[in-house]
Amino acid sequence: MDTTRNRGQFRYVTPVPPDAATGRVADVYRQLAEDFGMARMAVFQTLSPAPEVLAATWALLRETLLTGDVSRTGKEVVALGVSLANRCPFCVAAHTTLLHATGDHRLAETVAAGGVPDDPGHARLLAWAKERGPAPFPAEHAPEYVGTALTFHFVNRVASALLTENLLPGNLQRSRLVRSAGGRVMARTVRRRLPAGAGLPLIADLGGRPAPGWAGRTPAGV
Repeated sequence: MDTTRNRGQFRYVTPVPPDAATGRVADVYRQLAEDFGMARMAVFQTLSPAPEVLAATWALLRETLLTGDVSRTGKEVVALGVSLANRCPFCVAAHTTLLHATGDHRLAETVAAGGVPDDPGHARLLAWAKERGPAPFPAEHAPEYVGTALTFHFVNRVASALLTENLLPGNLQRSRLVRSAGGRVMARTVRRRLPAGAGLPLIADLGGRPAPGWAGRTPAGV
């Protein structure tokens, strides 16, 4: 297989390792490391044999989850809720850790355990992400919340098909202490405000369709 560090993590695919990536794949990997804070992100490595799909998936994630004016905590609640609804253990563990990184440790473990958040706004977002129904947010927030939900409906399926449940060796992600510690390591990166639109040059040469109504005139609709 490749030189990625955890060979047993991948199924049915041979990812392009970061030190061998070129062109569009190398550009995505570079932006992942800078903006997400992870030089090796397994779910995106699974898409590396299809550079256009890789770039489009990353651009949608970046321009919905990582940028904008909506709270990152709220968007991580949505991402975690979608992952729970899709029964994707890999993504549940990842977004529990990222919720820890936002600083709300109680919220992270409450949602991961199947509980209801204390904050009514977070509770409504979680219910919407898991069960759909009327949107519990104003229309101007739809590009970020709806975009995040759609991104992870796709990413969950990629992870479930092409990755094992081993986010960390030995399934250490099952430990609350490990998730909390991982969140603290990523806290500075997660809490940054990133400029919108930086993911779009990666897909500028790809054919597109009219922006969906929920995206408005935001980078998420490109």
